[in-house]
Amino acid sequence: MQPRSDQRTGLAYGIAAYTMWGLLPLYWRLLDDAAPSEILAHRMVWSLPVAVVLLAVLRRWSWIGPLLRQPRRLGLILVSTLVISANWFLYIWAVNSGHVLEASLGYFINPLVSIAFGVLVLRERLRPLQWAAVGIGALAVLVMTVAYGRMPWIALALAFSFATYGLVKKGIKLDGIEGFSAETALQLLPALGFLVFLGLRGEASFTTGVGQALLLSACGVATAVPLICFGASAVRLPLTMIGMLQYLAPTFQFLLGLTVFHETMPPERWAGFALVWLALAVLTWDALRTAGRARTALAEAAAQAAAAAPPPEAAADATPAAVAAHTAEQPGTPRPPGLTQ
Repeated sequence: MQPRSDQRTGLAYGIAAYTMWGLLPLYWRLLDDAAPSEILAHRMVWSLPVAVVLLAVLRRWSWIGPLLRQPRRLGLILVSTLVISANWFLYIWAVNSGHVLEASLGYFINPLVSIAFGVLVLRERLRPLQWAAVGIGALAVLVMTVAYGRMPWIALALAFSFATYGLVKKGIKLDGIEGFSAETALQLLPALGFLVFLGLRGEASFTTGVGQALLLSACGVATAVPLICFGASAVRLPLTMIGMLQYLAPTFQFLLGLTVFHETMPPERWAGFALVWLALAVLTWDALRTAGRARTALAEAAAQAAAAAPPPEAAADATPAAVAAHTAEQPGTPRPPGLTQ
């Protein structure tokens, strides 16, 4: 178990990470003059220098050589790069096109999609409450389809792309900073080529003003800093707490959509969101209950093991006598040192 002070530090890092992710719509709206594709390209280009600086500070280069000799892992990194790039683009487009609420819905239902992937792809077995949460989530999607008058495709695409990203990352087995560095390295050349293309056509917003240029350049920092905080929290907090913290980001996005961007929320959409929140409440309760039972079982096993073990003094007294009796029964066996008469 982590020390209490370490857990407090991890909690602070976790809250910082998910708060920054939740407030990113404010940043993307500052770049509203640029097309989502240009914002995405700058996010890719400026993320790599940040990643290189982090690797240099941490002196973590040893993973690169072995990775380059493993074509399967490189292929998985390419897939994860394509998926997260599509996720980033759709999220930026959704925010700057007035769909912040639907984007938040996507990240609310992401845990439910991840569970469904676990069943369908990894053949995991669900507990009854997990099945109930997935069923409520499916009902919520139907309600939101009626509420929007269409399938909530933005939310579903964000949820499925991010769940796919998580699934692929399980096979890559690189930590946050290393995986981030590998992905941004693959993103660099296509993104840089696209920005050059925009510049040649006179369509780049980077050169329209110093403020715009600085905001676009800072996309790398805006991407990397929450990831660093998340990595610092992940090594200090139990998974159950990380699981609860992840709801902070879509909660902030939801509140921004309502109070800052003033997106409409008719009653039927409230009903759909309420069902999603109910599903997440069921899921969280099940996770907490299961983690509590696991801790109790572990504590009971440790107590039983301690009770079954002989006292140190008795064990020390018994050992020479047992060894002497054993050697006495076997003529010709050399006696251990200290037991000679």
